Amino acid sequence: MTDRKTLTTTAGAPVPDNQNSWTAGERGPVLLQDYQLIEKLAHQNRERIPERVVHAKGWGAYGTLKITGDISRYTNAKVLQPGAVTPMLARFSTVAGEMGAADAERDVRGFALKFYTEDGNWDLVGNNTPVFFVRDPYKFPDFIHTQKRHPKTNMRSPTAMWDFWSLSPESLHQVTILMSDRGLPVSPQHMNGYGSHTFSLWNDAGERFWVKFHFKTRQGHKTYTNEQADQVIARTRESYQEALFGGIDNGEFPQWTVQIQIMPELDAEKTSYNPFDLTKVWPHAEYPPIEIGVMELNRNPENYFAEIENAAFSPSNIVPGIGYSPDKMLQARVFSYADAHRHRLGTHYETIPVNQPRCPVHHYHRDGQMNVFGGIKTGNPDAYYEPNSVNGPFEQKSAQEPPLRISGDADRYNHRIGNDDYVQVRALFNLFDDGEKARLFANIAAAMGGIPQEIADRQIAHFDKVHPDYGAGVRHAREVLSNREPAISVTPNTPQQVGA
Repeated sequence: MTDRKTLTTTAGAPVPDNQNSWTAGERGPVLLQDYQLIEKLAHQNRERIPERVVHAKGWGAYGTLKITGDISRYTNAKVLQPGAVTPMLARFSTVAGEMGAADAERDVRGFALKFYTEDGNWDLVGNNTPVFFVRDPYKFPDFIHTQKRHPKTNMRSPTAMWDFWSLSPESLHQVTILMSDRGLPVSPQHMNGYGSHTFSLWNDAGERFWVKFHFKTRQGHKTYTNEQADQVIARTRESYQEALFGGIDNGEFPQWTVQIQIMPELDAEKTSYNPFDLTKVWPHAEYPPIEIGVMELNRNPENYFAEIENAAFSPSNIVPGIGYSPDKMLQARVFSYADAHRHRLGTHYETIPVNQPRCPVHHYHRDGQMNVFGGIKTGNPDAYYEPNSVNGPFEQKSAQEPPLRISGDADRYNHRIGNDDYVQVRALFNLFDDGEKARLFANIAAAMGGIPQEIADRQIAHFDKVHPDYGAGVRHAREVLSNREPAISVTPNTPQQVGA
């Protein structure tokens, strides 16, 4: 026992007694000079940081991205060149639930990836769905308000959700996916991931291509019904954490096939749909997926708080060869994600070890909270501004993106005029078999429980426009539910197998 380390204060002094407070006599009051007692209590009061406004409940692991295909004609990004192997961190999450929410709730799942490349960190912040509820960032705060708690009741409000969705027909695509079988994966390993947004790639010739990123699970799709998920939640609220951490701990390393869709830059002016609209997908028949590699998760974090709770993902983190697009939601998230981290984690959040790039970093940001890296990151104490005459860091012109060739007049364009919010949802609905449709209808009916009839009628009218069977199915499921008859039969705790 003589080789045990000595317990110390945060200042390094040995602690003589960590069991008993310092008091004035055996029955006297605690002394203010018992600094270690005060230090422990003060630290405990500060152990929590603000949780994420959205995606608060999450699970993560480390791994690698291996590129096996050759897409050098589309991009000069080193991380995407043939044979490249890049260390990475993944964080999966639910959107609406707080930190203590159950993992197995019907919700969209976040699918955030951080790649530690030799040119800096590249973050791909997406979901397990290829689309989203809104296409304009003006509506994102409003949408999130409907997913959180009612300001008066402090409870989730189905009325608010369906009121917003019924007044926002662009949400139909995402709502249909959410209420389908794939709205409740059994674990992070059994779901796809998507960059969701349209990004861009550019090559040595200065040519730009629009790109969509897809991560197809190699474990197969497995999902729960609502009834099965209720039984899981009754047993544990940490089913995703158990599955991901436990699987990797047992040497079962999940993998995803990495695919991209490529669109030549000027094709964006020819498509019948807006390729930068986050509520739309690119039809595979028009832009076939190209397999480029594999993502594998193979190492659990040593400390959840330090490495997963402190992880900060932002689409603002790109590297040469990868760029943004006119996607409105992406444009707003480039700002809002990084700003959320500055609020939640501190001014210099990228100096937290899990967020630190694995390449040299040189910048002129100074002072402020969390400036613990010994000064400005320039390598020269006299180089604290730019331009300067002391050989401080300066811009690298070769990293400049090619000019954007899509232009238009600046205006507040009405995003609903001329936009068909039903055709792609109809194509998705027609892919479902009878069992999938029955479960979709039942899930929607259950989620609509207790909402005003006016809102239900408005929403079902949108389903009618997608397909008459869609609206009729939801109406029937609501009638069955109101009569307290089971809408579908299930086998408890037997996950559904869903096609690729």
